[in-house]
Amino acid sequence: MADTVTALNVVAILRRHAEERAEKRAAAFVTDPDREDGVRWLTYAELDRAARSLAVRLREHVAPGDRVVLLYPAGLAFLTAFFGCLYAGAVAVPSSLPGRYRHERHRVRRITDDAGAAAVLTDSATRADVADWIAEEGLGRLPLLVTDDGAGPGPEGWAAPDADHSTLAVLQYTSGSTGDPKGVMISHGNLLHNTDNLARRFGLDAGTPGGGWIPHFHDMGLMGMIMPPLMLGSATVLMSPGTFLKRPHLWLHMIDRFGLDFTAAPDFAYEVCTRRVTDAQLQGLDLSRWRHAVDGSEPVRAAVLERFQARFAGAGLRPETLSPSYGMAEATLFVSGAVDIPPSARTVSAERLEHHEFVPAAPGESGREVVNCGPPTGAEVRVVDPATRRPLPDGTVGEIWLRGPAIGQGYWNHEATNEAEFRATAADGTSGYLRTGDLGVLHDGDLYITGRIKDVLNLRGRNLYPQDIEHELRLQRPELGQLAGACFAVPGLRGDDEVLVVTHEVRGIKDPERLRELASGMRLAVAREFGAPVGAVLLLRPGAVRRTTSGKIQRSAMRELFRAGELEATYADYDTNLLAEPAAPPAAAPAAEGVPA
Repeated sequence: MADTVTALNVVAILRRHAEERAEKRAAAFVTDPDREDGVRWLTYAELDRAARSLAVRLREHVAPGDRVVLLYPAGLAFLTAFFGCLYAGAVAVPSSLPGRYRHERHRVRRITDDAGAAAVLTDSATRADVADWIAEEGLGRLPLLVTDDGAGPGPEGWAAPDADHSTLAVLQYTSGSTGDPKGVMISHGNLLHNTDNLARRFGLDAGTPGGGWIPHFHDMGLMGMIMPPLMLGSATVLMSPGTFLKRPHLWLHMIDRFGLDFTAAPDFAYEVCTRRVTDAQLQGLDLSRWRHAVDGSEPVRAAVLERFQARFAGAGLRPETLSPSYGMAEATLFVSGAVDIPPSARTVSAERLEHHEFVPAAPGESGREVVNCGPPTGAEVRVVDPATRRPLPDGTVGEIWLRGPAIGQGYWNHEATNEAEFRATAADGTSGYLRTGDLGVLHDGDLYITGRIKDVLNLRGRNLYPQDIEHELRLQRPELGQLAGACFAVPGLRGDDEVLVVTHEVRGIKDPERLRELASGMRLAVAREFGAPVGAVLLLRPGAVRRTTSGKIQRSAMRELFRAGELEATYADYDTNLLAEPAAPPAAAPAAEGVPA
């Protein structure tokens, strides 16, 4: 592991692996782990040769330091493109594909413009769609290179880039749960230190394969599932997110077949497996070799982990395999994780938590379970009062501040933001901290995450967490199932107080009276459990609640859509004066007759 952080750059490590373990399998893409022909491999030699060949070709179009947007479906072609950029001294900009929907296509355009892209790379299968998007957006000036067509001069003539730990390697665009995506500047040194942090905490080395289905353009996918195994000389085994969502049991069978030691997923993935993997799909599954199942990227729920453990214990899953963790793109990825112990949580007073106090709930008192995300080992952590910047004692909730060599260099083209958010100074004069915007507490040396500053709702003087309201509604109203909801606040009709807007997906209910009763029951539940004024309830079709590419609820985006009158509800009950520009009144009845719920 010491070799990782002392290496000159990422390229030097991959070149060394190509020389010392040329024929070792480096990366796999799995379409079906239950079929012998359901996997394709790349050795270290093949990956290195492909990266060098692309680097030679790239240098005909871009200069060192230029940004190159990578638009790829899941697969091995992304890996050769990503490392080809680094081998050329260019800056890789991984992105989701433009997609079919306007907001998806607009997001990729924003990334391309913000990065000041010099070229776009894609594969043969996706070329036509990407070319159409480029033409539609008027980006014809950008070279579009297909990297799996065999074109180019080959690896001869390649020269190593002039790169060290400070050299920019990646613009990792944030998932944008509270705003437009911003490109985190990740250096070669950041990548190497993040790998070292993960390796030390989880005991990873050349003999511990990892992988998963998280998108390669997401920090958990690229910095967690792809980079560490390859930097350590092990193997990364990858699967399409679409494959997981359609047949979640294949993720577990992939872990079994390829003996994965380490994988990660957002909290919802563990819930999906618990609900959808059948007894028949469990037959023959052996999860006893699985050492680390990281749960992160969104709030970790204790009940989800408990249900997952109970469901798959018969397949050999050990309680200590489950690892609640905390990290973020701005820290390259990893900050903390609970490792080699069964997951634990503290039930704290919900009322005291509103006042940023982290104390056990008294018998009979309303409590909230907050999961232990382990000791911070990926960065130095301080908990700070976000208003006064005063460092807070352990046991007090505040904003989480981070410092260390894995912390990104800032946001691309956001220097004013960087000064405030990446080089923050505390009231005691200590400086150089990243302000995460996340709320949490250090308790007995372990980190607990309670929410996000921008998401916290201040209603009638109370600080409420939207995820708590959404979770309580699903508990009290079984009709909501495990679908997504988003709660946020908007100015009330008098303009002096904010009111709560509750949006939630619902399936299988078309009768107007049942929808009306459900909305009324949701209002009552919020008033009874939280004492919050509900200004609007909107029931939406499945998939209508905006999420990031990693599954996080985009509450700010939902608020903007509501204020603009752009949410298409199957049932809506609110006063149109709550909108930014009042539109036609939505009667307290189905807003769109015939729209399936």
